[in-house]
Amino acid sequence: MSRPRKAAIIAGVVLVLLILFQLLLAAGLPLGRAAWGGEHRVLPANLRWGSVFAVLILAIAAYVVLAQAGLIARGVGTKPVRVATWFFACYFTLNTVMNALSDSAPERYIMTPVSAVLVVCFFLAGWFGSVTGKESTR
Repeated sequence: MSRPRKAAIIAGVVLVLLILFQLLLAAGLPLGRAAWGGEHRVLPANLRWGSVFAVLILAIAAYVVLAQAGLIARGVGTKPVRVATWFFACYFTLNTVMNALSDSAPERYIMTPVSAVLVVCFFLAGWFGSVTGKESTR
């Protein structure tokens, strides 16, 4: 199995776990110390809606990385998938930095490595992947 496919599968699993985590936050479970700056044990309504929106973003990211590696049908052109892959690589890089700077210990020590794994996976998928599922020569 190629590097982009392995990276995409890892990213897909991590993203599904993050989607489940965000759904639990949106449902009001007391997991808020590990998200959104860690200020609230149970998220207030506005941050719960933020978690719902995060689910949508994470689902799009999962689609993009899996399509980039050729594991699912892309449904759009080659270029949009590649551009979106690099967008999410940068998005998760920023996310990693913000988690690392958080005052919340769970965010720093749990979510930072999780988002760093996504950075690596998206960069691998973007650099080596192709929407045909074949590894590039780079």
